Amino acid sequence: MSALTEHQAREEICRVGQSLFARGYVHATAGNISVRLDDGFLITPTDACLGFLDPARLSKLNLQGEQISGDRASKTIALHTRIYAAARQFDANTRCVIHTHSTHCVALTFRDDVTQPTAEQRELLPAMTPYFVMKVGHVPVIDYQRPGAVAAADAVERAILRYGKQGTPIRAVMLSLLGPNVWHDSPAAAMATLEELEETARLVTLTPATISPLSQPQLQELRDAFGARW
Repeated sequence: MSALTEHQAREEICRVGQSLFARGYVHATAGNISVRLDDGFLITPTDACLGFLDPARLSKLNLQGEQISGDRASKTIALHTRIYAAARQFDANTRCVIHTHSTHCVALTFRDDVTQPTAEQRELLPAMTPYFVMKVGHVPVIDYQRPGAVAAADAVERAILRYGKQGTPIRAVMLSLLGPNVWHDSPAAAMATLEELEETARLVTLTPATISPLSQPQLQELRDAFGARW
């Protein structure tokens, strides 16, 4: 997909933000959206409500992360730039990162099987549905750190590199007790990834029975037919 112009990116950030807010994926001033341009980054301002963004007031930063226009940038730009740098090693067209506090994703991090300290092996969800496997893929859980902590960005970068090097590049991580970060080649595609992730988390929270993930033969079919990264 060709890169958006800056004008198009500004409009798309606001359109996606309003859609996420209207459908309850974000609330109050939680969440943020960024786009990587050829000459820098756009990101939603600090404490902005994603439902009421103004394209002209989005924060613009240069490629060194220095703000050059717009309202004050969200502090999460530091994490987003680390995500772009790591993810683009495996998906060169990565151009949008979305962070939300999506209810069911966050709720899953309260569970014992997710919060147990098993270091870098924890994932938010098993291979539950074919579309989760195909559209989202593995979602490593990042241990809780305060919002904006450098240690969280370090852990996210390590996870992206680890999965990419093992041949299963990821498009999402879950910040424990905070929410998911997802990325793709456009705001629309990143939003679709987030929607699939949150819907799968919702299914898990609504399912009282023990979950049986897809079998290895079923996963192999998805790899062969659709290039699933699992």
